[in-house]
Amino acid sequence: MSLFGTSRDASLIRHINRELINNIIEQQVGYYKIDLAKTTSNIYGESNGQKIFFNPVLINCLIERTPPTWETDSIGPDVKQDLTVRFLRDDLAGIKLSTELSDDGKGFTYGIVPEVGDIMLWNNDYYEVDGTIENQLFVGKDPSYSYSTDNDNFGSSISIIVNSHYTRNEKLGIEKDRL
Repeated sequence: MSLFGTSRDASLIRHINRELINNIIEQQVGYYKIDLAKTTSNIYGESNGQKIFFNPVLINCLIERTPPTWETDSIGPDVKQDLTVRFLRDDLAGIKLSTELSDDGKGFTYGIVPEVGDIMLWNNDYYEVDGTIENQLFVGKDPSYSYSTDNDNFGSSISIIVNSHYTRNEKLGIEKDRL
């Protein structure tokens, strides 16, 4: 049995991280989650036309960006830039996406799970999500995947890291509104 890393220790780390990100660092992105129920797709699950998004929500996070690079082809110059965004897992779980009732009529749509194809707005630029990393664990353990009953109360999954690339808003069809 572990000496450190109980749920109480994880709660302390969670509260410190939340205070740092929300009250001191205060970086935010506008997050556009794809509304799969309203977006039409083909038999391969790909969008045939315009993707439909939920209204954007502001989420506190840590942002790391690469410097932009330019490539020129027969059409003209194109800018490329990557953005890595780190979210606290608990902050994403508490976000209310919609004020509409779900299709089954049982409640509202809650929580954001970052997925490939979602869009983030930062610094008046749009970034499309390429992938997520969810293996940042407190004391290297995740109680959701415990192989021993002695370790069910140890560790915690802290954050979700989202990798994305710059995309043009003309491609998305998103009109800039006030967040």
